[in-house]
Amino acid sequence: MGSALMGARQHDGAPCAWDEDRRALLRADLDAFYARAYGLTRDELRYILDPADVKGPDYPSETFRVLKEKEYRLYNEYRTRRLVLAAWDRMEADGEFTALGM
Repeated sequence: MGSALMGARQHDGAPCAWDEDRRALLRADLDAFYARAYGLTRDELRYILDPADVKGPDYPSETFRVLKEKEYRLYNEYRTRRLVLAAWDRMEADGEFTALGM
């Protein structure tokens, strides 16, 4: 236990700079990975991110309304949805899911 950390080097420099765009991409990668790890299909992930995207604009259910509204104000789009699905598509096309046995 802990042997993996034994050879790890300690960081002694300044803290890493905060990069909101990079964090959004990393979160999208993790969301896509975990959705696939839990056995979801791309369409099921689309439904979770935005049910109206799958069922139509009159569908009465929402999942991440506050996030979606915030991102429309900031970016004129539901950025999280786009980034997560793009990460899924990239991992699928690059064979990352297959390489991980998913």
